[in-house]
Amino acid sequence: MTKQNVAPAEAVAAIAVASSPPLFAYTPPLSVRKKCLPQIELDGGKAVSWWLDSMRASSPTRAKSAAATGPLVDAVFNDLSDLRMRHPSALSNFDQIASASNGKQIVMFLDYDGTLSPIVDDPDSAFMTNAMRKAVREAARNFPTAIVSGRRLDKVINFVQLAELYYAGSHGMDIKGPEKSRHAKSKDAKGVLFQPASEFLPMIDTVYRTLLDRTKSTPGAKVENNKFCASVHFRCVDEKNWGTLFEQVKSVLKGYPKLRLTQGRKVLEIRPTIKWDKGKALEFLLESLGFANCRNVMPIYIGDDRTDEDAFKVLEESGQGIGILVSKFPKETNATYYLQEPSEVKDFLVRLVEWKRRQTKAVSKV
Repeated sequence: MTKQNVAPAEAVAAIAVASSPPLFAYTPPLSVRKKCLPQIELDGGKAVSWWLDSMRASSPTRAKSAAATGPLVDAVFNDLSDLRMRHPSALSNFDQIASASNGKQIVMFLDYDGTLSPIVDDPDSAFMTNAMRKAVREAARNFPTAIVSGRRLDKVINFVQLAELYYAGSHGMDIKGPEKSRHAKSKDAKGVLFQPASEFLPMIDTVYRTLLDRTKSTPGAKVENNKFCASVHFRCVDEKNWGTLFEQVKSVLKGYPKLRLTQGRKVLEIRPTIKWDKGKALEFLLESLGFANCRNVMPIYIGDDRTDEDAFKVLEESGQGIGILVSKFPKETNATYYLQEPSEVKDFLVRLVEWKRRQTKAVSKV
């Protein structure tokens, strides 16, 4: 199974709780208490080589030209066939998903970039279509729905522009819910707000500004302040300059042992060393909605990035819920199903809402 590029070991010491008043609506359970992760090794030739190989691996396989033929093309098609055998299409197997969800409360979790919007060269231009926004709005009317993104909270809210959703920005380190929710079983879920890494805010801001200065000599590099993490996008950086960019990022991190380097789709991310990710955010939101330890709940998580694997793994290990990977190309994953692109995500949401409405109508007639 694919693992996020972070050392999995868990340190013993817990990070001190911030002195500011708690921002969550209730005391978080033991499962969401903060612990710290060690910084992954950045120095040494083998470590640098590993990171560069990982950066290459994060680049989606590029489609071969129409003129390409031979064993390489055959291998690509074989890999695609193998992916579909191990992780079937969520659309082609929709009836199976609907059957598993029958009689259960569906809770939707959606990544943003690459899931609700296409991956684009300029992160500030990753807009979702009106048709997608309508599909997400209708999903939220029928199921509790959350956007779980690496983006800073205010930015992803501005992209989506739907007040009725739950939002988890900065990989789940900044969580906010709607003031009113028609779905939550728990009264405390109203306006739920949780920031498990608030003490890192000044540090992240300083690192962001330092990265801006340190990487400005690398053409195409773009640094983004995602509030609780800083992102260095290398989608527009020539591959021959990746090594230089990595060294620039590494030189900044050396002075911050409480920060760690992780990697997503064409992006290097600097995050606090607390043990918190999209999987923890999923668990926290289920808890705050009042669905913790409920056997009649069906979480469905759709995402395309390595960071979404943490959420897929939570669902897989719990034996409850469905993970759907968005990808056109073969990947090892903890997800159960796949969808190829955002347009298929939209189609899946539309079908799910239609199925829910049919179920509701059938029950009302009984």
